[in-house]
Amino acid sequence: MEGRGIENPVFDPPSPDAGSQRQASSPKVDGGIPAQFGEGLCGWGCFTPRALQVCNNPEGFLAMYSLLAIFQDTCQIPGTRSANFTCSASAMSSLSNYLYVFILGQLMLGVGGTPLYTLGTAFIDDSVAKHKSSLYIGIGYAMSLLGPAVGYILGGQLLNIYIDIEIPESTKMDPDDPRWLGAWWIGFLVCFVAVWPLIIPFSCFPKYLPGTAKIQSEKISETHDDGSELLVETQDIGKSFKDFPVALLILVKNPVLMSLIVASTSEALVATGFATFLPKLIENQFGKTSSFSATLAGLVLIPAAALGQVVSGILVSKCKMDCKSIIKFMIGTCSVALLLNTVFLFAKCGNEPFAGVSETYNGTGMLHNLTAPCNANCGCSRSMYYPVCGRDDVQYFSPCFAGCASLVINKMEKMYHNCSCIGKPERQAGLEDLFCEAVSGKCPTQCKLLPLFLTFFFFAVVFTFMAVTPTTVAILRCVPDKQRSFALGVQLVFVRLLGTIPGPILFGVAIDNSCTLWDINDCNTKGACWVYDNERMAYLLMGISAFCKIITIIFTVMAVRLYKPPAASAVLS
Repeated sequence: MEGRGIENPVFDPPSPDAGSQRQASSPKVDGGIPAQFGEGLCGWGCFTPRALQVCNNPEGFLAMYSLLAIFQDTCQIPGTRSANFTCSASAMSSLSNYLYVFILGQLMLGVGGTPLYTLGTAFIDDSVAKHKSSLYIGIGYAMSLLGPAVGYILGGQLLNIYIDIEIPESTKMDPDDPRWLGAWWIGFLVCFVAVWPLIIPFSCFPKYLPGTAKIQSEKISETHDDGSELLVETQDIGKSFKDFPVALLILVKNPVLMSLIVASTSEALVATGFATFLPKLIENQFGKTSSFSATLAGLVLIPAAALGQVVSGILVSKCKMDCKSIIKFMIGTCSVALLLNTVFLFAKCGNEPFAGVSETYNGTGMLHNLTAPCNANCGCSRSMYYPVCGRDDVQYFSPCFAGCASLVINKMEKMYHNCSCIGKPERQAGLEDLFCEAVSGKCPTQCKLLPLFLTFFFFAVVFTFMAVTPTTVAILRCVPDKQRSFALGVQLVFVRLLGTIPGPILFGVAIDNSCTLWDINDCNTKGACWVYDNERMAYLLMGISAFCKIITIIFTVMAVRLYKPPAASAVLS
């Protein structure tokens, strides 16, 4: 040992016998594994039953990772309509206090979920060969999407259950009633019960899985060549909390990392926006019910996103792409997704005729005024939205605004007649149609573009999510090994603060901007939107999505231009 200086296995050249060199210079535990890696058996302390060792491998950890991610991400349950409330100030103030309970719940969910996608992802990357890492991460991310899938499907069904389980006898409502509130809370209760038992199997894994030492010895660094890796290793940055400012500064000064973070944040803004409002888009553009729209959105979004992540993971793994090739691959997928985003230009639907909104009452009254001579004496209230479809194929705000005087319930269907505002149908009507002048519900849309829209949107989502797994792998590669989890944490913070939080807000503002008829309750307060301008909504959503895609492509191109692979001599001490 004399004359050779201090040996540091971090700077050993990645030669074929590097693993044996490291083992020779490190104390060993059973099986010849370096003790510094902490490889051990699966279990709790001294209790390491043989049966558990079947799971002591990357596949076993990936299974637990996926299960925890599934139930953690099931908070993704679509909402429901807002009910009509009284003007009581005390009632409104007491209800508003519950907002802080939801904020606290989301805060706790974020704190608990962050380690899974930072430490857990880096743990997977440690435990498998470099060219297999993207495959495992892609599968893990894809499995985590089953949570939102369950949330969408379960949430869509929960919309058909009243919030208090039993409908009050004094209020006769069905799911088509605008005052209906679904039992959204059941999904959260199910997830709460399901998540806690997963802590037990998840806690049995050792610090490192068997074989980690050999895998690490064969990996070649791809850290962006800005001197950060040498600085982190020589200064041993990251050992204590006081290193936090320096460690953060190192990452912020990495132009490749920051470019990738901006790109992923832009993508997250679009993804969360559509995940939140795609059901409303389908409901209004194509005239579907809220529960069916939520279920349909989940059946399109989740499989497409999962497919994109798995396919990209397989391609990156099979082609053994290096960091620069991965970033170029991302540019290609984002460009295709941008082209598919043009679906909104030709797969959009116009609005069905709506009396007092898009047309007058048979030539009487005025546009944007629900009151006309035919219903002026009915004393109708705008706070009670209950749409009906007239036999003239025109939609009316409520039976009252349609001037209907009588109601007949036939086989659970509400039919109205003696309606003074409804004209004669253009087509020949039968005797039953002449008797029934209006039925409850919106008029069926004449637009048949839903299959075309869903097909293009499916592939747009596939190519959008084909960039997710490569982005994570590229981030893991372009930063020093000891900063990988921290880098993923920084990315997660940026994505949440500038992507997933503003995304639904921005999309919500755009959708509200396309509203043509607002709910004005008895307190003269503007509430939910009843009717939207479909074409305006489609163009606004396409504009936001296209702008974010362009931002993603610009910063991904910057990342590939700025990336400098480490020199061959950098691995030598």
